[in-house]
Amino acid sequence: MPEIPDSLWQRPDMLAALRGRDIGSVFCLVRQYAGMSQTHIGSVTGMSQGKVSAIMSGNQQVTAFEVVERVADGLGMPDAARMALGLAPRTALTLAIPSQDDRPAVSTRAVDLVQRGGAETNVRRREFVGLAGAALFSAALGPAEQASPDGIEDLAAALVSFPAPGDELPDLAPLARAVAAAKQSYQACRYGDVVSMLPSLLRSLRVACTVLEGDARLKAHALTAEAYHVAASILIKQEDKGLAWLAADRSVQAAHASESPLMIGSSARIITHALMDGGHHRAAVSTASTAAQRMDAELSGPTPDDLSVYGSLLLRGAVAAAQQANRHTAVELLDEAAEAGKRLGHDGNHMWTAFGPNNVLCHRVNVALTMGDAGTAVEYARKVNIDALPINERKATLLLDTARAFLTWGKHDRALYVMRAAGDIAPEEITVRPATLRLVRDLLKTAPASVRREAREYAESLGVSA
Repeated sequence: MPEIPDSLWQRPDMLAALRGRDIGSVFCLVRQYAGMSQTHIGSVTGMSQGKVSAIMSGNQQVTAFEVVERVADGLGMPDAARMALGLAPRTALTLAIPSQDDRPAVSTRAVDLVQRGGAETNVRRREFVGLAGAALFSAALGPAEQASPDGIEDLAAALVSFPAPGDELPDLAPLARAVAAAKQSYQACRYGDVVSMLPSLLRSLRVACTVLEGDARLKAHALTAEAYHVAASILIKQEDKGLAWLAADRSVQAAHASESPLMIGSSARIITHALMDGGHHRAAVSTASTAAQRMDAELSGPTPDDLSVYGSLLLRGAVAAAQQANRHTAVELLDEAAEAGKRLGHDGNHMWTAFGPNNVLCHRVNVALTMGDAGTAVEYARKVNIDALPINERKATLLLDTARAFLTWGKHDRALYVMRAAGDIAPEEITVRPATLRLVRDLLKTAPASVRREAREYAESLGVSA
């Protein structure tokens, strides 16, 4: 029987098929590049030639977890490929535990990261040190107010409306406070509140940009860039690509009209995010890298605002490079961002970026996960001091990335545990986002018997069914 080369499992098209659990494409690639016939594929995976043919043609889908595992075993997938497919690795991962001496006190509800096999009588449970701290599990918020379809429709109307100026000149002070309130609500994951306040705010800002003059107009454009930035962020979470792109483009236009290099750099972050969301990863890498290089060349004595925007652009570029399967560029940009984080010296929220050393670690988690290395993602997550992260949105994103890593690693109980912690911190990050609800559905579909009942109850509490 032909041997499958290790390089096949590292091809971008194979990784995409594995992450999408597209077994038909996996079979097609194995046949194309390893020379395995449908009969041979069937013999190693326990299927008939006719079934393999139907799967390869798309007439049948493989959804059963046990069949997926049988395919992985039969084709001899290496651990990286197995984890990309959502299965546990065959080789146990050994994770070094940092010294407790220089860590904060561990919460009594800290997540167990590694559990030895059942045959070992003296089980040693290691704590998920990086996710310790009271802020992780005690920050219980009230019931989530979801962003309703009507709210999104109102926001859509505000994005394309052209309100007529009134008789009085707008007052920038309350508009600045309103923009700050929208940003704060977004970072606190109160998305319903943000969607309700944005339509009238955007209309008022557009009036201000039309009727004000001089420095007041420049300030109005800067505030408008920030408001459109948060609008695009909300729409990206809602997976409304068209409106998200429109809002991101409006943010960039307003930033340029403000004549502020710092605001231009800040708005480059959201256009990069919109490009990534649309699948334009190469353009996203180029946009983020170019904007960061421009800032770096122009800054001789950078302020905390400058360093935060510069570092955040590098992080956006790193994520985009990872989605393009460009590991070298992703690591290079992450390392440059880490240097900016060291220069900043703390995790702050300058220019609403939440940038700092721990935020860089959060992005290392995301990049490792995107590149198919769940074990490395968990290892980076363990190093994050979640209490040092300044905003709930970043904490919840870290936890959800960690839950995805555990699910990819086959640790369903830990994935569920960390997902619940994310919901405690930011309920709407769970209940409003389609991507998170899909994660819950994946957990429900693949949960083993030991976790299935708890996973089903959790999914039902969110209105999610398999």
